[in-house]
Amino acid sequence: MTDTPTDVIDAVAGTAPAIAALRRTVTREQSQASFDALFSPVDAAAVTLTERWLVAAFATRLTADDATAEFYAVRAREADDRLAQLVLAEADASATEGPFGVYAEAGLQSENLEGPRYVPASPVREQLGDRLAAALAHAHLLTYRLRETDGASHDALLEAGWSVDGIVTLSQLLAFLAFQQRVAAGLRVLSEVAA
Repeated sequence: MTDTPTDVIDAVAGTAPAIAALRRTVTREQSQASFDALFSPVDAAAVTLTERWLVAAFATRLTADDATAEFYAVRAREADDRLAQLVLAEADASATEGPFGVYAEAGLQSENLEGPRYVPASPVREQLGDRLAAALAHAHLLTYRLRETDGASHDALLEAGWSVDGIVTLSQLLAFLAFQQRVAAGLRVLSEVAA
């Protein structure tokens, strides 16, 4: 498998040395420790490493075709090339702009915005399996329709075979990816300005 850099965010951002110095050592170490915990876990029983790479490739590709998305696409292809090609094609086909969704709170109803919902087609679901298909649908929901996550969205994961521990890990993974991709994008901009 492709080697993982000592600091993934700086690697995918192509951070200039002057900008890299802005990131404090503690912040850099903590973000890398989060990456390591998610992608070199002590126990991958609840979410396999292949599932993690595939979900990461899907989620990062949904929001941008950048170095972060490519980083995860490479690793997903190494983990399972056939599924990675399908997952990346699904991400490309379902990428949109958002956020969308309906607020439950009465005072926010004026901000409701309808938009596309991702549901893997039957042939795709058959190739991915119920578990991975549900994980991709959940990743799309968290990316574009966060205000609609509720017990029903978690029930869909449970019905597809996810454990409670798996759902927590999946949610942590998706939150980390959103953070990582935004930090890397910001560092790239700063590096371009500093150049």
